Amino acid sequence: MLGLLGDPTRRAIVELLARRPCSVQELADQLPISRPAVSQHLRVLRDGGLVVSRAEGTRRIHQLDPEGVTALRVWLDGVWNDALTGFQKLAESDPTDGPENP
Repeated sequence: MLGLLGDPTRRAIVELLARRPCSVQELADQLPISRPAVSQHLRVLRDGGLVVSRAEGTRRIHQLDPEGVTALRVWLDGVWNDALTGFQKLAESDPTDGPENP
């Protein structure tokens, strides 16, 4: 899922959808890309599990998928916790135990 956010336009779409659900036109009005381009990015985000959409009259409203965002957050929390554990071990280690001080 993290790869989905490697594109700056998709990150911008996710940030806009985090504020409120939007139609393709509403997103295109706030981005420097066309409606078809927004639709393509939304398709990638939807296929990746980060966005869902629903019909509302004649248009589709897109919003973040809470399950997908939760899964991404759980993964990021795990990576962050591993990094903090590594930093803690390094900070608490005896500097004389290093390879340059046998």
